[in-house]
Amino acid sequence: MADSILLVDDETQFLVTMAKRLRKRGFFVREAGSGQEGLRALEMEPADVVVLDVGMPDMDGIQVLRAIKLRFPQVQVLMLTGHADMEVAISGMAMGAFDYLMKPVELDVLVGKIREASSRSRKAGERRGLD
Repeated sequence: MADSILLVDDETQFLVTMAKRLRKRGFFVREAGSGQEGLRALEMEPADVVVLDVGMPDMDGIQVLRAIKLRFPQVQVLMLTGHADMEVAISGMAMGAFDYLMKPVELDVLVGKIREASSRSRKAGERRGLD
């Protein structure tokens, strides 16, 4: 089964382009144009990995990360930002983000991180099944 990815970003062009490129790599990709839309999408259907933009107008990435980790702790979150904001990076990692990447991100780097995060997500799900 293909890794399930949810892309959450308010930049429509980035969202559409990245979704198309990840699908070509064999991922099952859904898109959300805001933090609220991303949370609703997770409620309807879980994802292995969320690729989350930090700077969005309705809810910033840290708020969305907090909500994801509270409601869907097994989901791994990769945070993306257009600016080098180390405070946000440190805060996100402390709250359970899998990793933090700078935009523009190289597709091969993103794919590698998604695969690592997806592997961790599946292991977390297997452990939950054993509890």
